[in-house]
Amino acid sequence: MLNLLTFGVPKAFPRIMAAAQSSSSSSGSKVAIVLSGSGVFDGTEVHEASAILVHLTRAGAEPVCYAPDIPQMHVVDHSKARESRNVLAESARIARGAIKPLAELKASSVDAVIFPGGFGAAKNLSDWAVRGKDCTVLPDVERVLKDFHASKKPIGLCCISPVLAAKVLPGTTLTLGQNDNKSGKWPYAETIEGASSLGAIVVPKWKGEVWCEQLANQHI
Repeated sequence: MLNLLTFGVPKAFPRIMAAAQSSSSSSGSKVAIVLSGSGVFDGTEVHEASAILVHLTRAGAEPVCYAPDIPQMHVVDHSKARESRNVLAESARIARGAIKPLAELKASSVDAVIFPGGFGAAKNLSDWAVRGKDCTVLPDVERVLKDFHASKKPIGLCCISPVLAAKVLPGTTLTLGQNDNKSGKWPYAETIEGASSLGAIVVPKWKGEVWCEQLANQHI
């Protein structure tokens, strides 16, 4: 069974971490956090990454940050700068320098992996932002997802990052919000159609709701 965790609120982390810890016989779990830069429009959504780091540590886990050592697809800079930036270097801002190249991440070294959201998932970890369902996923990201899946270790995906699993792991059950944007609250609702066309099973959820395969029959 695919141990896929998709979530969107901090209060669910204790139960999510319980699922992660149950996959390991060790007393303290290590959880890999895969970052994609720093900034919602061209990298990792900083608030999501911060919430993940805070609540993992509160739940007794040790977060270990990783990022690919590649150039960003492009730079969205509020100061209007035009320079190129490196995803690993930018991600180090969030991790306070404690970060490792994604190429070093193996499922055998940690107990779970979490991908925060932010457009970096669709621009740097993949090119979904440009090509949609026809995208390619960064080879190290594909390797990590398949490695954790084969090892039956939990995979956490926030915001837009579930599209990575939709592309790499056919038949995955995941969340991407709602597919109706009449309210104007779901401007990227068409992403659900793209993920579904790849064979993913998309569970509709609102902000503040959580879906977890192992806990699917429980109210969380």
